[in-house]
Amino acid sequence: MVSFTVRMTFAAEDRADVAEWMRHLAAASRQEPGCVHYIPHQVEDDADTFIIYEQYVDQKALAAHRETAHFKQHAVGGLFQRMRQRSVENLLALA
Repeated sequence: MVSFTVRMTFAAEDRADVAEWMRHLAAASRQEPGCVHYIPHQVEDDADTFIIYEQYVDQKALAAHRETAHFKQHAVGGLFQRMRQRSVENLLALA
């Protein structure tokens, strides 16, 4: 299993676009056969920060996700163009 979070910050004026891209990404990503979880969040006390929790069955499924049209359109062509900061935390399941 491959699990991680992606934390991104954006300018306040981009919030509506970011939320829309995240909704599209979540809906499409959840339909991928190797996707277990794809859950976008907005940080409650910091409205300019968004976190996505992602989980895939394996590295092959994650690689396939990054090649999809929806990832290229909404992540690469949208989120990545406007984000101010980005960090990834890879997770190890304990149980």
